[in-house]
Amino acid sequence: MQNQQRSQFEFVVLMAALMSIVALSIDAVLPALPMIGEYLSVTSPLDNPKLITSIFLGLGFGQLIFGPLSDSFGRKPIVYAGFILFVIASIICITTKNFEMMLFGRVLQGVGLASPRTMCIAMVRDSYEGDYMAKILSIVVMVFILVPVVAPTLGQFLMNHYNWQFIFTFTLLFGAIVIIWFWLRQPETLKDKYRIPYRLTIFKTGTVQFFRIKSAVIYTLLSGFITGSFMVYLSTSQQIFEKQYNLADEFPLIFASLAISVGLATFMNSQLVVKYGMKTIVHIAMVSFILTSLIFLLMFSGGNNPSIEVLIGFFAIQFFTIGFLFGNLRALAMEPMGHIAGIGSALNGFISTVMAVPIADYIGSYIEDSVQPLFIGFLVCGSISLLLFYANSNWVSKLIKVT
Repeated sequence: MQNQQRSQFEFVVLMAALMSIVALSIDAVLPALPMIGEYLSVTSPLDNPKLITSIFLGLGFGQLIFGPLSDSFGRKPIVYAGFILFVIASIICITTKNFEMMLFGRVLQGVGLASPRTMCIAMVRDSYEGDYMAKILSIVVMVFILVPVVAPTLGQFLMNHYNWQFIFTFTLLFGAIVIIWFWLRQPETLKDKYRIPYRLTIFKTGTVQFFRIKSAVIYTLLSGFITGSFMVYLSTSQQIFEKQYNLADEFPLIFASLAISVGLATFMNSQLVVKYGMKTIVHIAMVSFILTSLIFLLMFSGGNNPSIEVLIGFFAIQFFTIGFLFGNLRALAMEPMGHIAGIGSALNGFISTVMAVPIADYIGSYIEDSVQPLFIGFLVCGSISLLLFYANSNWVSKLIKVT
């Protein structure tokens, strides 16, 4: 029993470490965006956030490649293949002097990192199911989200004491340590009975099966809208706190404090989800997310920014509700897809991420001297998500039948 508990603990920590490579690659770069833009002769500061959204674009497309392949060849070989691609992409980012090539490197980083990100979720689904799967995913996502607590501070430290290129080097070294640990300690989780013989039609058949599962599609779309609204903050936070509030030195601390809010919620979710169920928690969290956005817009309808203390307070509430959504929405989408966990996870990640990138780019283009567009984006994305959630609920279906 003790060995089993230790094995489960190590599994959760290892899955979180795999996901942390992704988070570190995104968040450690945030304080360096102005310096990277200046080094690469970027003319408009509004282009700097593309260094964040571009890696998400790669994450989306990469999952389409690695997910289906993992259902045939297993999870572990695909993790190795993705990391090799990440190494090549990191070298491009470290050595380039061209902004377009840097964006290409970031997209390629995303493609490579899509492998550990997708395989982590697929391996959790291989090993657990139901609300207990949501509990494990919540713990993994909690650690993943807590990486931003230290990542910007770490990035700023490396940038100040070395250079911005060393941020990429450090992430590469951290990833190598995790991959060695994964190679030595993690057994293959894909059972032989679920292995799908590789064929060129594997993606087509898996996609058809995915779109036949209504709940999987609905919860994937929900993830897309919530991820998109959060990605707006992620890609513009440096600009908001440094440019609008003149808090360049305090930015890592502010970013970390808000990340703790998300991490606290995901930890609480891991304790509550088995008792109350995923759908109940998602419903309450989405309603709270919408109400918080609406209250902010009513209080500051003139477009003027509130004080930094008030803004952080609203952000903390918003991200606390988001902490209850990330893991549960992914678990709800994955629950009926045990037989196609690899391609199911890939399509779930691809659709939600590819939805999120244009949402983030569009809303982010309006965030120049006010945070109001960000909260408008929260409200719109949250409202659409709630409508989709109701459309998938049993009581709505019963009401339609009665009428």
